[in-house]
Amino acid sequence: MEDSVSKKQAAHAEQAAESAAAPPEPLATDSTTELKTALTEARGKAAQNWEGYVRAVAELDNLRKRSQRDIENAHKYGLERFAQELLPVKDSLEAGIAAAASSAEGLREGLDLTLKMLTTALERFGVSEVNPAKAAAFNPELHEAMTMQPSTEAPPGSVLLTVQKGYLLNDRLLRPARVIVAKSPDAAA
Repeated sequence: MEDSVSKKQAAHAEQAAESAAAPPEPLATDSTTELKTALTEARGKAAQNWEGYVRAVAELDNLRKRSQRDIENAHKYGLERFAQELLPVKDSLEAGIAAAASSAEGLREGLDLTLKMLTTALERFGVSEVNPAKAAAFNPELHEAMTMQPSTEAPPGSVLLTVQKGYLLNDRLLRPARVIVAKSPDAAA
């Protein structure tokens, strides 16, 4: 039995040696052609993708430059409409100064008209006044207390007098109204 096992092992060893010594089968020419075709297609796709990438990078760069230019122009010319609205106010002031030599009443009318023109121009751009009435509640978000003064005319903690008007730009505070706040006369001592 040992003899038959060793004969079988010897036969297997011979077959393995023969297959190792035999040259490998050449690849079929069809599969080589297929590989060359696939490689050519892959190279074409790679070139196409590279071209798309280069175009996308160039487009992003152009977009960045265009956006930067638009931002610069917005900063440079953003006040153009505002300036155009103020030019008639300036013209009116100049005309009022020229007319001041003739009469004081004409000067007063001209100043009133000019103030109205300026107020209208500011309102067109969303600028509104903060002018608290006497005895209005003090609002620290809109008012700046200059001082406190004892008073019987207004309740404590309310506006006694507006020293300088404040202004809002589209509901955003540009300048608070400067006010004198009332305090009780008892607190004066």
